[in-house]
Amino acid sequence: MSQVTQILSGIKSDDPQIANQLLPLVYEELRLLARQKLAKEMPGQTLQATALVHEAYLRLVGGTNQDTWENRGHFFAAAAEAMRRILIDQARRKNSKKHGGESDRVPLEPHLAITGPAAASADDLLSLDEALREFEAIDSVRAQVVKLHYFSGFSLRETAEAMGLSLATVKRHWVFARSWLFGKIQGQIL
Repeated sequence: MSQVTQILSGIKSDDPQIANQLLPLVYEELRLLARQKLAKEMPGQTLQATALVHEAYLRLVGGTNQDTWENRGHFFAAAAEAMRRILIDQARRKNSKKHGGESDRVPLEPHLAITGPAAASADDLLSLDEALREFEAIDSVRAQVVKLHYFSGFSLRETAEAMGLSLATVKRHWVFARSWLFGKIQGQIL
């Protein structure tokens, strides 16, 4: 049993020192996960990887609602989900009228803007989140594959290991989920 797994199994106790032992062991991997998530965001994202890691860690370990994690993979899957929710919350906040959601955002230096398939607008992210929530109600296992692979940046092999499934099964789930979500976002699935 790894040191991380031992700490995760003891984190439910009221000893705050146990949670303090966890962060140094997982910090670099959480930062890598956060950088992967932020790389998929539109340019102009004000949230930085360090802030995303800290917010996600506080949601996971801080407070009164602490979960127990079976192993390291389960913890990182929970961290990925927490980061996804933070980014969705921020996209909703940016789209609110109070924060200029109705206004067109114009970069100060358009020739420096990064574009490409990895950059998703806040509207696209919100559409995907809405479709994913609906898909999760229908098929939670395949929705988890999307969360781990797309939002967390896990490879399909890492997703399979975290979920305890075969690589072939995860590949089939990924193809199906991606097709379903695309159809839903395009309005082809009602």
